[in-house]
Amino acid sequence: MKAVPHAAEHQHPGYEIEPEKAASQSWMDRFNARFNRMFNKVLDYYEYWVRRALVRPGLTVLALSGLFLVSLAIYPLLGLALFPKTDAGQFTINLKVPTGTRIEVTDQYLAKVEDLIRHTVEAKDLKLIVSNIGVVPDFSALYTTNAGPYTATVQVQLNEPHHLSSFDYMDRVQNSMAKQFPDIRTFFSSGSMVDAILNAGMPAPIDLQVSSPDLTQIYGIAQNLATQIRQVHGVGQVYIPQDMNYPTLRLDVDRVHAGELGLTQKDVVDNVITALNSNYMIAPNYWVDRKSGNDYYLTVQFFEKGQSAIHDMADFGQIPLRDPANGAGISCGPSGAGGSGGMQPAWACGGQGRPITVLNNVVSVRQVQTPTEVDHYQIQRAMDVYVTPTGEDLGRVTSSIRDILAKTNIPGNVRVNLRGMVQGMEASFKSFALGFLISFLLLFLILTAQFKSFIDPFLIMLAIPMGFVGVLLILPLTHSTLNVMSLMGVLMLVGIADSNSILIVDFAHNLERQGLSPADAVITACRVRLRPILMTSLATIIGMIPMALKLGTGAEQYTPMARAIIGGLTSSVLLTIFIVPAAYLLVYGRRKEQAAAGLPGEPAE
Repeated sequence: MKAVPHAAEHQHPGYEIEPEKAASQSWMDRFNARFNRMFNKVLDYYEYWVRRALVRPGLTVLALSGLFLVSLAIYPLLGLALFPKTDAGQFTINLKVPTGTRIEVTDQYLAKVEDLIRHTVEAKDLKLIVSNIGVVPDFSALYTTNAGPYTATVQVQLNEPHHLSSFDYMDRVQNSMAKQFPDIRTFFSSGSMVDAILNAGMPAPIDLQVSSPDLTQIYGIAQNLATQIRQVHGVGQVYIPQDMNYPTLRLDVDRVHAGELGLTQKDVVDNVITALNSNYMIAPNYWVDRKSGNDYYLTVQFFEKGQSAIHDMADFGQIPLRDPANGAGISCGPSGAGGSGGMQPAWACGGQGRPITVLNNVVSVRQVQTPTEVDHYQIQRAMDVYVTPTGEDLGRVTSSIRDILAKTNIPGNVRVNLRGMVQGMEASFKSFALGFLISFLLLFLILTAQFKSFIDPFLIMLAIPMGFVGVLLILPLTHSTLNVMSLMGVLMLVGIADSNSILIVDFAHNLERQGLSPADAVITACRVRLRPILMTSLATIIGMIPMALKLGTGAEQYTPMARAIIGGLTSSVLLTIFIVPAAYLLVYGRRKEQAAAGLPGEPAE
């Protein structure tokens, strides 16, 4: 785009201040000419205010520095998180019907819940519902969060794309279930693999873990803490996965009488487990089919239905106890014939063992309430309190929880720890603080080597706090949190903001070498370099707008970074173009005056 130089170019040969007039009259040239006339007016307006700011450079630097210090008051208002929430296109519901409910009744509850989900989630968005009810007493129990027949897990998957986010559907389903099924306890989570990793395997970002050998004691403490945490502003869900009131049968073995019969407590329990389930867990055995190469588990169990099955407590008391020293099997009917003829001969199939006595003769049975599960962490028994915030802000909720812990009287033998995403967030923020300090120092050293001065790097790096002002303003205005992604935006902002102030300082030094005074040099530098500063900054800001608007799948993860860059770069440009020339004149103008007056001091560059 050809253009004639500015009319004032003869005053400063070798530098084209700004083009003003087009040489031809094509539509592009007319556009350029109109744009340049408008931009020259902007430059005139900017130069007017720069000159006013340089009348009292010390006051300008002090005022803008004060603005930065005032903006720091916004920091406590910022929400803190490790990573922004992302829509995984699915969600998971852990639910509990009344404790002790049989699995058949739990299935009826779950059918109603699934019907509610189908009516709440739009049909075009709903893809799949997978439900897992109860728990099987074998190795598969390791891979389920269910703790008994009264618990279930419901996984809901949405179609891509979906009209509403998974978080909106979670809120809708949660509110509907609270109204229609108040006796069902629920805990909603995103079910995302990313969240599971960030939460360190926990289903919630905050896991308040209470540890002590006494389960009853820590359960009471956990319930007390959960009640207080529910009152905290910003807390969404509070959930204790363990229960202490599961109906159970307690077997007290008369060890003296059992010993007289040659039975140990383990023998008695093994017979009961075989009768109620099978011997798969206590005596696993398998057979290999040599023709197909397949291996099959061989298990022994009682009848599930029929006259030989266990129907009530009377049948339970008649479970036969075999002689462990006389054969390894238990027959499954009279003489192993087939299982008819009453309860007493109904031991398992194919063995030669004989019954010594029945369960009632050596065991007293009591109905008690016990924990559904006993969790451990680092050997110690532990009770968990899962806490999820209503939004992304973990910092404020965590601070409130710590205040509650400080005010709560915790016995000396009880340990309370915060686990989950909170640990990763606090560790990441500490690492970032150290990394930012090191990068700040390295940047200063590089600038010192480039400019061969210890003063110029300070002038250039004044752009950094000016950028922080915009970051501190835009994050709460856009309801974004300070997280790893927004901190990455801050790091990127540092480099871009410094490059803008380098243009002014370096060009001002060049003009000073040509004989201009510090004031004229820095004013001319600001006017000439405003165009490349705006070009660089606007290109970055405009390029970040789609990301800041969450356009595209998975854009939520990068939105805080884009917003931090946009806000920080905007404030940095607006404030740097005033504070840097003011600080430059404050330093080099005074040195020039000292050199002219013959006062001691370093010669002006």
